[in-house]
Amino acid sequence: MKISKILNNNVVQSQNNQGQEVVVMGRGLAFQKKVGQSIDEGKIEKIFKLGDQSVSDKLVELLKETPEQYLELADKILQYARSQLSYPLDDYLYIALTDHLHFAISRYNKGIELKNPMQWEIRKYYKKEFQVALHALDIIENATSVRFADDEAAAIALHLVNSQLSGNNIDEAIQVTKMVNNILTIVKYHYQVTLDEFSVNYDRFLTHLRFFALRFARQETIKNQPTDAFLMDQVKKKYPEAYRCSEKISKYVVVKKFPNILKRNTNGRLVMMKKST
Repeated sequence: MKISKILNNNVVQSQNNQGQEVVVMGRGLAFQKKVGQSIDEGKIEKIFKLGDQSVSDKLVELLKETPEQYLELADKILQYARSQLSYPLDDYLYIALTDHLHFAISRYNKGIELKNPMQWEIRKYYKKEFQVALHALDIIENATSVRFADDEAAAIALHLVNSQLSGNNIDEAIQVTKMVNNILTIVKYHYQVTLDEFSVNYDRFLTHLRFFALRFARQETIKNQPTDAFLMDQVKKKYPEAYRCSEKISKYVVVKKFPNILKRNTNGRLVMMKKST
């Protein structure tokens, strides 16, 4: 392999035998080297081959300003995550996690501690990701002697969730999590019950809600889908309580989509405005 771009003494950009862009790391790899010269294969410690060219380019730009140790740290965490999670992780995580770890550790060294307001929801609704993230705290501590609180595990877990749901849009993952939490709250208060979070039915419902919320966040709709009036009528008759609960959820979703649809009536209660004709 030959050097196509030098990022620093330890990181270069090159091409593998298949002509794919790669980022190559190794101590002193580019010391006294120039673009076009061959890479000393004995010094290669890690090769990052990213399928998406735009992701590769962004990683190269990031490493111009970020010490490569954070990419190594992100790689260790992602290797562990891939061994524990059943779904593939997006390559963009190398960028997102490297950048996140750099600033998180920098904040820690400055004595700045940030609380994560989403920790409770993330710990509850994304148990596997949160457990992976807790182990990530151990990986970080072993490499840097920095021990983060569980708030940081929640932030790392959200990056893993985000990779599963929506690529590089972290705001979308937050919106999905909040929406799932609010709908579950509606269900709990409607039925006045505590949901069994360890049951198979709960897991199935949670999975359904996640992808429903994701479609909502992405504004995805099923066009030209006819309404099954007969099925709807049967549900209303056979499961009246469930139907009433779903109506409450429907109103919540409508308000999420059209936040200005509520107004206060003469009694001071919030009600949905009627459509103008």
